[in-house]
Amino acid sequence: MNTKFTSLCSALLLATSLWLNAGEPAAPTPKPASAEFERIKTLVGTWQGKTDMGQGPVDISIQYRLIAAGSVLEERAFAGTPNEMVTMYYDQAGKLAMTHYCVMGNRPVMALKASDANSLTFDLDSCCTIDVKKESHMHGTTLRFIDADTISSSCKAMINGQEVPEHETTLKRVKGVAANN
Repeated sequence: MNTKFTSLCSALLLATSLWLNAGEPAAPTPKPASAEFERIKTLVGTWQGKTDMGQGPVDISIQYRLIAAGSVLEERAFAGTPNEMVTMYYDQAGKLAMTHYCVMGNRPVMALKASDANSLTFDLDSCCTIDVKKESHMHGTTLRFIDADTISSSCKAMINGQEVPEHETTLKRVKGVAANN
C-alpha cells in the first residue's frame, strides 16, 4: 500500500511539473550580435558620476540591463525623477543603433557612425523624423571605454536649430550593485 501511494504521489508530482512548465515559452536562440553590441553589453550594472546638462554639475546614476532575451541593452538615467530618460541599444541590420527617449519629449534614433577599440560614436539616423532645424533634440553621442570600470560620454544637442557645447561626463562602475536582468 505504501509503495502504491508513493508511486501515485510521484506520478502526480511529475504530471504537475510537466503541466506547469508547458505554459512557459522556450528560450529563443539568440541572434549573432555585432562586435559593437557585444562591447556595449559589458556595461551591465550601475554607474555613477557627475554631469552638466547646462546648469552646472549634478550627480548622475545610470543603470544598464539586458532585456528582450539579451538583444537590447537598456540605459536608464535619472531613474525615478521627472528627468528620467531611457536609451535602448540594439542591432539593426547587423549594426549597432540606439533610440533615446529624451527629457525634451522626443525620441531621436541614432546609428553607429564610427567605432574603434575605445569608443562608439552615434549620429542622428536619416530615418529619424525630428525636424533638426526646429526641434530641440540630442543629435549625437560618443561613449568612451576608459577601462573596465570607467567610461565617459559626451552628447551633441541641438536647441532651436543651434548646436550647444558638449559636456563630458565620466562614470565609474558601482561595485556590488547588479542591474536587474
